[in-house]
Amino acid sequence: MSPRSPAFMMLFAVSLTAAAGNMALQSVLPAIGREFQLADTLVAGAFALSALLWTVTSPFWARLSDRLGRKRVILIGLTGFVLSMSGFGVAASLGLNGVLGAGVAFTLMAVARAFYGLFGSAAPIASQAYVADRTGPKTRTEAMSMLASAQGLGTVVGPALAPFFVLPIVGLAGPMYAYAVLGLVVLLVVWRKLPSGDVTRKAAEAGQSPSGKGLWKDPRVRDFLLYGLLVTGAQAINIAVLGFHIIDELAAEGQTSAAAAQPYIGVAMLAGAAATLMVQWGLIPALHLKPRELMRWGAVLALVGNALSVWGPGYYGVVVGYAVVSMGVGFARPGFTAGSSLAVTGREQGAIAGLIMSLAGLSFLAPPVIGVALYELAEPAPFIANIVLLALAVALAFLRPTLSADEPAAATAPSAPGPASQPGPEGSRPTR
Repeated sequence: MSPRSPAFMMLFAVSLTAAAGNMALQSVLPAIGREFQLADTLVAGAFALSALLWTVTSPFWARLSDRLGRKRVILIGLTGFVLSMSGFGVAASLGLNGVLGAGVAFTLMAVARAFYGLFGSAAPIASQAYVADRTGPKTRTEAMSMLASAQGLGTVVGPALAPFFVLPIVGLAGPMYAYAVLGLVVLLVVWRKLPSGDVTRKAAEAGQSPSGKGLWKDPRVRDFLLYGLLVTGAQAINIAVLGFHIIDELAAEGQTSAAAAQPYIGVAMLAGAAATLMVQWGLIPALHLKPRELMRWGAVLALVGNALSVWGPGYYGVVVGYAVVSMGVGFARPGFTAGSSLAVTGREQGAIAGLIMSLAGLSFLAPPVIGVALYELAEPAPFIANIVLLALAVALAFLRPTLSADEPAAATAPSAPGPASQPGPEGSRPTR
């Protein structure tokens, strides 16, 4: 599958839309919480349920994509995204306009977000597996990097456009309505245009488990998953703390309105997203980096970015630190995603995609709550905690044999992947 093919572009749009909507929500959530006069920790903790549901349901969607086909599961995930963003927007609007009390409105927002936790992981899992079905070891790292860059672009589009959707009546809830509409458009395009068929995947050959039960303990992928959890957990803390950090830095400079800080939060997120895109669209394709180098550079840069967040001066120090962290994650995410995919056989691609998506849920389960609680305790505390997490990730990337090898073992083994569940113009054979 070529990154320039229409099918890949549609999958790119799926990831872009989900990332843009979620980052737009993240950019306005601190301001909404302050407008509702809620504790910062409560704002972060209310969405732990969504992360828990994401984690629990990810393996289910992975197995279902093997049985029903990738396209159908992508459509399920997009539907969940549209309904969740719409419900979140309605609840936020009613609360901000005084129709509902802040507590009731925020509870309904948390329920809408939990709905995304149930269904949201379906689309990225099936998209990753769709690409893995159609790529071989030689092209998969680049393809996964390009697919991951859709998330990076989404983190540009989401926060950058969010202030333009903060409109009269809907106020801070406007971005949720906008991205719900965009999600609906993408859903219709995927439904009508993405190559698909009714062919389901064959049962696994002897010794292979299509359900992926126990795969998280498999020595082939265990270190990749641990590394990914450390890096994505640190990133989740950075994202959760960023808005509150900027509001407080601006307040120290005389800017007292949380809503007025929204453009500054957008600029910071834009800087981080631009750094990610520079890595994934420029450096990775130009340098042809392998998963090993991606993970090493990623962990080191993310660690440096958190150090800058501790010692950088004022608002601009926050922005630069977040940009360097985002650059590091831009290297790291395609590194452990492609590395774990290459480490398993073709018939296990759905299962490994489910595990990678579970990491996203685990990352936003406890780390954001802990990070915001540490921030309320002492401003540098969450960044110091991240430095410890990322130091462990650096040690893994340099010392563990599975992560420091030139190629994962399965990448060099002659193992044909199972038949693609969406035969179409891309063909069912991997591109080499």
